[in-house]
Amino acid sequence: MTLNHSPRHIRFNAFDMNCVGHQSPGLWRHPQDKSATYNTIGYWTHLAKVLEKGLFDGLFIADVLGTYDVFGSSNETTLRAGTQVPVNDPFMLVSAMAAVTENLGFGVTAGTAYEHPYPFARRLATLDHLTNGRVGWNVVTGYLPSAARNMGQEDQLEHDERYNHADEYLEVIYKLLEGSWEDDAVVKDVETGVFTDPAKVHEIRHEGKYFKVPGIAITEPSPQRTPVIFQAGASKRGTEFAAENAEAVFVTCPTKEMLAASVKKIRDAAEAAGRGRYDVRIYAMQTVVTGPDNATAQAKFEDYKSYADVNGALALISGWMGVDLSTYGPDDVIGENVKSNAIQSSVETFQKASGDSGKPWTIRQLAEWVGVGGFGPITVGSGQEVAAKLVEWVEETDVDGFNLAYAITPGTFEDVVEYVVPELQKLGAYPTEYAPGTLRNKLFGRGDKLPENHRAAGFRLQNALVD
Repeated sequence: MTLNHSPRHIRFNAFDMNCVGHQSPGLWRHPQDKSATYNTIGYWTHLAKVLEKGLFDGLFIADVLGTYDVFGSSNETTLRAGTQVPVNDPFMLVSAMAAVTENLGFGVTAGTAYEHPYPFARRLATLDHLTNGRVGWNVVTGYLPSAARNMGQEDQLEHDERYNHADEYLEVIYKLLEGSWEDDAVVKDVETGVFTDPAKVHEIRHEGKYFKVPGIAITEPSPQRTPVIFQAGASKRGTEFAAENAEAVFVTCPTKEMLAASVKKIRDAAEAAGRGRYDVRIYAMQTVVTGPDNATAQAKFEDYKSYADVNGALALISGWMGVDLSTYGPDDVIGENVKSNAIQSSVETFQKASGDSGKPWTIRQLAEWVGVGGFGPITVGSGQEVAAKLVEWVEETDVDGFNLAYAITPGTFEDVVEYVVPELQKLGAYPTEYAPGTLRNKLFGRGDKLPENHRAAGFRLQNALVD
């Protein structure tokens, strides 16, 4: 591929989860896959060093607080297949990875439904201190009914109400991290014995529909104050929420046409919220299978597919869509036997992405597609071929980069670093070094703090009611 212009730099995040297999159920059985060692420090520190070598923006760590139990109306299949269970806390991983890296960012998923914002603000600030400002928070509102039940609720809040609740949750976080301590509140005056000037620490006096937080933040300002805000909601309400809050948005679109429309919608919404169109970095989910040449990559892909767990994948899809696919046979044709508009529309999209448009798909084919890397598109080829295709995706959709899922780990990421990154650099489409400073500055080059056109700025000391 020869470019007659200077391409945009493509951005990479790695997509993982503190569990077995993440979005590739069954591939934990592959002899080269190490995801079953997710519960060891060594797995995560090795992965962090691989990603930093490849100049990835960060490691995006997904999370759920429940099991996928729609398939067969139980969690037996998810347990048997290792479908995102067992799953451990993502926050506990970051300090160890930060200790063996200098630039890699960490996007950590945490929901707004089950933890009060007051202690959570302290957790965010603590990680931002310990990583020297390399933390982002992926804000989720929750979607698994099993999580709600185990937290003493009958079900999740209604969809839009979850976002209303999250809006106030973030307001409390912003008030605590942006509007409580002045920049120079910590004086560390050895002569007078004063560590913090009380006059420069202010109560936030928040009283809303969901939360009452009268006092001060109990952490001093961290390098970013508020970590970078990540978000992945694709609904109308989710897009509105992202437009006001998110600095990085993750989307899953199997075709370029769908991705281009999604990117435009997000950029339009950010602009409507008074922000710049490119004040939000947009990452599209993608799975890359690569090697030194096309034949090797294709052979890897066929090998990976042979390990996919069909029922494990169907348990994921059932949970995502809220449709129990266990009631259908694996060879049932979607559209004839499977009555679900949501599934049919998704399958039509997959057919376009795989070149099978017009051919009916079975439940088994859907599971096999999702079984290697999840819902996103899969790019297979040599490093040079993959690099060229990713450049095309960026140029044709206006996306900033890719949230890379894995088939096997850390092998998928090691292959991207070895084969794809150098080819992108040859095209001038990938950085050759990290930008300095915090994660926010690396992403935008505009300093460590949230900009004045962000929603959080309205809760800073100069704009807030303080004592």
